Formats: sequence, structure tokens, C-alpha cells
Amino acid sequence: MTTPLQPYRQNPILRTSYTLIAPLYDLVIEAPMRAARKRSLAALPAGSAQQVLISGAGTGLDLPHLPAMHRYTALDFNPGMLARARPRGDHLDVDFVLGDSMALPFDDARFDVVVLHLIVAVVPEPQRALREAARVLKPGGKILLFDKFLQPGQRAPLRRLLNGISRRLATRMDVVFEDVLRAAPQLTIDSDEPALGGGWFRRIVLNKIE
Repeated sequence: MTTPLQPYRQNPILRTSYTLIAPLYDLVIEAPMRAARKRSLAALPAGSAQQVLISGAGTGLDLPHLPAMHRYTALDFNPGMLARARPRGDHLDVDFVLGDSMALPFDDARFDVVVLHLIVAVVPEPQRALREAARVLKPGGKILLFDKFLQPGQRAPLRRLLNGISRRLATRMDVVFEDVLRAAPQLTIDSDEPALGGGWFRRIVLNKIE
């Protein structure tokens, strides 16, 4: 398999900012997001061992909440984030991979489940990240998605104003999930629930058509 291009390398500012953010990330993100992460991960299959990709694993905040029965691959584009994630996976069968959620270094239809927590609205090209997740997902598999999205037609002038800066340093604030989903027509919505911030954050389960 040919090694794919790494689109994130086109944004050195984002790469540098996450290297600087890594030591502080847990302090800001872990506690407020913990319950929502656990509720999203509760949708993992419980009947048999599965191949699970955590795309955009960050510092591994999902790992303590994962059942040990599955085989995991945790991918992130930042070595500093992955270094902090490794100890959190000590109880799991997990491989850590340095790579790009927008150009996954995996064959088609490899995984039973893909976890996308706080990554679709972070990457510069959300549609590309979701397309890649759908590509590596087996038919009949599912995507567990937890992130922040604007509602279709929502004006949100302050978020859109701040987006010009935030998208270069940490995350986008202007992503509409319904627009992103159109890039992956093989995916259907199984559930879509508000999670945090009055519905700004959502827990979404997607299925890949068999």
C-alpha cells in the first residue's frame, strides 16, 4: 500500500500549537468532557472482539474508558500527544500510530468501529476526515462521533468571528455536521443526541451501508 500524503503537514502552525498544547490539554479538556466521552463509548459492541480505530486519539483521554476485549489502533498526528497517550493504554491491546486523520495509513474496510472524538471539527478539512473514516470502516460497521457543530443555518456570529484565529491554532468553530456528512454518502445516521453546551456538542452514531 502506498503511504498517503499527510495534509496536516501543510499547516505547520497547527502542528506547533498542538505540540505546545499537549502538556495542558488534559487540564482543560479531560474533566468537562469525561461523561460525554463515556456515553459515546458505551455504544461500542459488547458481544465479540472488534477492530477499533481511534482516529485523532490525542493524549488518550478515551483509553481509560475502553473495554479490554477489543483490539485498538490509536492514531494521532502529534508525537507529543501520542507520548502522553501511551501510558493510558497499558490495560489494552493497542497500537499507537503517528498519522493523519485526513489521510489514514490503512487499507479499505479494515476496522469494525471508528471513534472520532473531538477531531472532525479540529482538522482543516472535516469532510476529508469523515471520508477517510468511512473508507477504512467495514460495511455494516459504525462510527462513534463526539464533537461540536453548528446547526444548519445557525448564524453564531461570535463563533464564526473567532474561527479565523481558532482554526489555525487549535480547532474550527464553524463546522456544520450535515454539510460534512454529504461527503460520505455510504454513511447513515443511527442516532444524534445533544451532549454539551446546549447542543453545540453532539454524540452521533453513524452506520456504513452494507
